Amino acid sequence: MSIKDWIGETTEYDKKLALEVKKPKSWCKSVSAFANTLGGALIFGISNSEEIVGLEDPNEDAEKISEIIKTRLDPIPEFRLRFEQIDKGKVIIILDIFKGEETPYYYSGDGVLEAYVRIGNESVKATATELKRLVLHGRNTSYDSQISVYKVEDFAFSKLRERYKKWTGNSFDEKDLVSFGLANEQGYLTNAGALIADESPIYWSRLFCTRWNGLNKSGGTIDAFDDAEYSGSVLSLIDNGEAFIKRNAKLMWRKTANSREEMPEYVERSYHEALVNALAHRDYLVNGSEVHIDIYDDHMEIYSPGGMPDGSVIQDRDPLTVPSTRRNPVLADVFNRLGYMERKGSGFGKIIGGYEFQINYDESKKPTFRSDRYQFTVVMPNLNYNVPQDVPRNVPWNVPRNVPRKNRDNPLDIQILNMIKKDNKVSTEKMAMALGISSKTVKRHIKDLDIIQFVGRGRSGHWEIIKKEKVISQQNSDTPQA
Repeated sequence: MSIKDWIGETTEYDKKLALEVKKPKSWCKSVSAFANTLGGALIFGISNSEEIVGLEDPNEDAEKISEIIKTRLDPIPEFRLRFEQIDKGKVIIILDIFKGEETPYYYSGDGVLEAYVRIGNESVKATATELKRLVLHGRNTSYDSQISVYKVEDFAFSKLRERYKKWTGNSFDEKDLVSFGLANEQGYLTNAGALIADESPIYWSRLFCTRWNGLNKSGGTIDAFDDAEYSGSVLSLIDNGEAFIKRNAKLMWRKTANSREEMPEYVERSYHEALVNALAHRDYLVNGSEVHIDIYDDHMEIYSPGGMPDGSVIQDRDPLTVPSTRRNPVLADVFNRLGYMERKGSGFGKIIGGYEFQINYDESKKPTFRSDRYQFTVVMPNLNYNVPQDVPRNVPWNVPRNVPRKNRDNPLDIQILNMIKKDNKVSTEKMAMALGISSKTVKRHIKDLDIIQFVGRGRSGHWEIIKKEKVISQQNSDTPQA
């Protein structure tokens, strides 16, 4: 039998050869760490090499485990003791520790009071920042929802008003600051409100951008071709960050029979999603560290202070199945209201999916993610690096069947068509903002598709997809049959 047969779906566990009564910290720190993060299991009676040794007196050990937890842990976490009989009567004890809601859970002993967290397969002492985060979690609150010392009357919100008007068509009223969670009734900003104000007083919310010379930060005579530092509203940081990427990323293109194919170095939708997530989910409790955009010859990295909100390591997980965990729920909600991100937490999928439709894409160009307890980084390869300009076309076939043959390998055409299918009243302005392009570009692609028409006028009108027999016939003759 494997350990997984005993502990079930638990992803984190520790092993102990025997119960150390005189050195309870050696295993109680794992109890604290599991309760403070995702929960886990502690197995007594098994060696580090996973050899089953068993316990001499499991009943007495179980009583001591329970007693030590109740006297050494504060508050007492929820736990469960189980016995497993394995291999000719050998008995082990499995101590299940459940994820706690009253964090932090401290170990008390030897004259110290310490809280631990789980990082990878280790239980480590919580840093001052991690301790603050645990305290906020135990109070069922977050950094961005905390009331600041800044007054509403001292700050302007022109960036917020402009974006809200553009996205919703409505004006942003002063009272909306309260309903959005950006201020309280007494006229003080929350930390989220302070981050969104035009001249944000939270100075460590800055964005640092650098275009390095070469494949790393030691490029030679000229270390960097371009660099910039931006401060102010997190909304302006999004615009400034994307503008920096655009001016430092080249666009290749080539002629085709009917038009031309664009081959960007980086996918706008992907880096937009990565930058928005970096600003929305970063750990603002970490002072003296900012979001960074680093562009090299062969790739781009977007770095964000703070690891995964749930304490896990992204390298150990499938990015496409990671559930949405919001470190800054107020900020994330505002970003959703302004059309920057979705509630369902599909950021990883959008970053990867944006690349998959590109002409020069293959598995070596797939975006990757890495994290530890201090940082999270998105790595996006340069699609045109070391790729000859006459590379064969990589035409995807998993596109809507009514897309004309010439448009099948254009991801924007496919995305625009899918957005119209989802909402036939969506405006070109909303499509442009969602895709990170201009409305003029959206209109040009709609015209190029030649199967979409707008029926009616203004807000009462809607989009219709024309079923052209000629297009369908051409599709059927070209598309491989299942």
